[in-house]
Amino acid sequence: MLVDSVELLTDRPDQAESEANPMELPAKSTIKPFGSARGESPANAGGKYPPEPLTRAEVAALLAACSAVSRNGVRNRALIVVMARAGLRLAEALALKPSDVDPRAGSIRVLRGKGKRARTVGLAPDAMAVVQRWLDLRREIGLRGPLFATAEGKPLSQNYVRAMLARLGRQAGIAKRVHPHGLRHTMATDLAASGVPVNIISGQLGHASSAVTARYIDHISNHDVVRTMQAAVWEQGRLAA
Repeated sequence: MLVDSVELLTDRPDQAESEANPMELPAKSTIKPFGSARGESPANAGGKYPPEPLTRAEVAALLAACSAVSRNGVRNRALIVVMARAGLRLAEALALKPSDVDPRAGSIRVLRGKGKRARTVGLAPDAMAVVQRWLDLRREIGLRGPLFATAEGKPLSQNYVRAMLARLGRQAGIAKRVHPHGLRHTMATDLAASGVPVNIISGQLGHASSAVTARYIDHISNHDVVRTMQAAVWEQGRLAA
């Protein structure tokens, strides 16, 4: 049962999740964006970070870092679930409409995927319950616009989501870089580690082929190599000799 809507609409000081543009800096600010001085390129300019999928415990900690009662917190929990458990790209998640979600079928319809490919993805009951809570709250407060909207019914910006995830990751004590595509990596590696066939993972991710998915998973975490080496147990006492 949802708690009182007045409480949900009130962001308490310790639970506030601002929707201000995180990229906007005050005029003549001396803040160094991304760790570099104004006019200078970041140290990692032109480089790429290695994939760092989260564990299930880390995803749970990330969700726990969201407010459980504020409007923004309930919404952000649902957004994280859609990316970490359904594997949607950030742009796909932000383009969703409430009508794209079918709680009874446990599915989400992605109408505008990469390459203009539409697909239907599945969502486990526990994850769908988080999305359902946000759907119920939206209906209760009369919120219009896309599924993941601001209080004014406007689409969330990608910059807001990236900054929000980084902040929640720090609050949750997660040492890894927490970002939207990393949540997609998390779903892919979790399914692969659970033995889900590559063609199923490919359909969930919206890849053009299973071959693309196989390369994608190997790039993130080579489970075959890890499992092989875990089974390579030496005779007792050999390592201590």
